[in-house]
Amino acid sequence: MLNISSGKVVRIIFLAREYGPESPHLHDYISGLNDDEKANLVALMWVGRDSFDASEFEEAKATAREEATAPTEDYLTGIPELPDYLEDGLEAMGINVADAEDHLRD
Repeated sequence: MLNISSGKVVRIIFLAREYGPESPHLHDYISGLNDDEKANLVALMWVGRDSFDASEFEEAKATAREEATAPTEDYLTGIPELPDYLEDGLEAMGINVADAEDHLRD
C-alpha cells in the first residue's frame, strides 16, 4: 500500500519538471518528508522504472529501507528520469495522475 499522498508525489513530479531533477526546491521538498514517505517514494520510483512490479510494492519499500546508504533526496535528485518514473509508478499502482493533479489544485 502506498503510504505517501498522491498529492505529494505529484508535487515532486511538478518540481522535477519545472525546476529540473537537481533543483534545490526538489531537494528541500524531499528532505522534508518523513522516513516512511521517503521509502515509499523510492519504491514508487523503482516500480515506475520496472525494477519491481506493482504487486511487489511492499518488498520494494522494505528494500528501500534496507539499502538506504545516502540521503533519499540526494539519491532521487540524481535521477534525470525521476518525474517520468514516478508518474509511471503511480499509474502502475492504479492511481490516475490527472486526478491527483486535480486534487492538488483544490
